[in-house]
Amino acid sequence: MQKIKPFLWFDHQAEEAVKFYSSLFENSRTLRIERYGAAGSEVAERPMGSVMSIEFQLAGQEFVALNGGPLFTFTPAISFFVNCSSRKEIDGLWERLVQRGEVMMELAQYPFGERYGFLTDRFGVSWQLMLSDQPVEKKIVPALLFANEQYGKAELAIQFCTSVFKDSRLIRIHRYGPDEGQPEGAVAHAVFELQGEPFIAMESNLEHDFKFILYTSFVVSCRTQEEVDYFWKALSQGGETSQCGWLTDSFGVSWQVVPTILDELIADSDPARSERVMQAMLKMTKLDGKATLAAILDDLA
Repeated sequence: MQKIKPFLWFDHQAEEAVKFYSSLFENSRTLRIERYGAAGSEVAERPMGSVMSIEFQLAGQEFVALNGGPLFTFTPAISFFVNCSSRKEIDGLWERLVQRGEVMMELAQYPFGERYGFLTDRFGVSWQLMLSDQPVEKKIVPALLFANEQYGKAELAIQFCTSVFKDSRLIRIHRYGPDEGQPEGAVAHAVFELQGEPFIAMESNLEHDFKFILYTSFVVSCRTQEEVDYFWKALSQGGETSQCGWLTDSFGVSWQVVPTILDELIADSDPARSERVMQAMLKMTKLDGKATLAAILDDLA
């Protein structure tokens, strides 16, 4: 089980986006689809029976996509770094992703790489493509850009996250040198792991019209309620908590702390049972799988 999964909140285009992304990468597939019942449909103002969420895999990296309505807009504060093994591959990916999208940095040669480009696709999701001659364990890696009020906090955020998740470490960090367009010593590019999952962090002191938002978050799957309690308390320290297991940490990054038992209950083949789970979840801030199960059993008694 992948412990931490990127979560993408779409307006209504989750199915279209997943189909498009899956066509780009090998080792891609749909893992599970959940549909809206009465309770979720009313809250999200989505049609009953329509697709609510899709768990899917791109090049071995697991994601979750939600049709949640037009509450937010994706930003480049969180993007997805793609390690490409050939010029043909990177050029092909760029050509397809950039269609009806927006170029942030042209696909070209830069001092830090032979071929690199930064773009936002037609759905608003941002991608960084890099031609790499080194073997990598994960082809697609989430990348966090610390800018504006979060500038200068990248290294602190890495230290915080690696202290919260076990089996975590800083792999490497490259700092800006003199005359590189950023204050010397700032984090140009850092790679770190959280429970075996790679992440990238960067920071920029330029003015940007974006920040970390709820639209792109990270799901933390917990096998026990003790795990839920631990991550909820640790990740929300200095941040803010919200409904249905959502929280924002002190650096502005959003997380969802979810007990796996609730995923299993929502996927129940009995629609009435699944609906009762959703109703219980919508009343919670920190999710409690044991309390939800007890409520369902009481209701059935």
